[in-house]
Amino acid sequence: MKVRPLHPHAALLLQDSTGNKYISVTDLHIGFEAELDAKGVTVRHNSVDEMTEELEQLSKSEGANGFILLGDIKHKVGTITKQEWDDIPSFLKKLSAISQVYVVPGNHDGNIRHLVPGDVNVISSKGMVLEDTLLVHGHSMPSDIRAGIRRIVMGHLHPIFLKEGSVINGERVWIHLQARKQSLFADDGLLDLVVVPSFNRYLYAYGPKSYRKSTSPIITRIMKDPSALENCIVARLDGSIVGDASALQNIL
Repeated sequence: MKVRPLHPHAALLLQDSTGNKYISVTDLHIGFEAELDAKGVTVRHNSVDEMTEELEQLSKSEGANGFILLGDIKHKVGTITKQEWDDIPSFLKKLSAISQVYVVPGNHDGNIRHLVPGDVNVISSKGMVLEDTLLVHGHSMPSDIRAGIRRIVMGHLHPIFLKEGSVINGERVWIHLQARKQSLFADDGLLDLVVVPSFNRYLYAYGPKSYRKSTSPIITRIMKDPSALENCIVARLDGSIVGDASALQNIL
């Protein structure tokens, strides 16, 4: 499986051995504006329309055969808000009119099946396997059954570079780790891990102070073992590298 970030977008392109291409994005958090509105913050944009247009353009330019949404399509945990009832089915219908859509549920996606049109494929939260690559949201550990994979693509962390005084403080970033499989599975060899930034550009646009770090058992296990991490690259959306493993302290 070939993968490459679609700079300067927070989207990943995957191409399998038969030539099929998939655009993968994560953490759309549709409905987050309602939470801000309840706090007295007025939002003067429509993130759903912008994300739909961006995905449509990417699909056309890359000739993609499908979209893979890596969880947290909705924002509210435990319930479904009016904005989510209104916006999510419409958003998914528009995407499915362009190409096949696959949804890997995240920790915010309880009851997501009530919002998903019939022609959209809802995958198990354990993840979706494409050849040697496992696509998951990242809020839980993959099963040992998946020990034969060579790569994990995940979201959940919403990686943002946070460092006071830095010109990139508050920017979304990519994280690419190479780690020993033994830190996650009873298997030898190396594993590539790609952490995809949030596709919703407005999620933390109201200042880094609103940022709440998420944790992942996948990352925790790797970072807990001093010998597990072989390599690390942190990059901006435009592809420029901004750090190595030492930069993770400003992100994780």
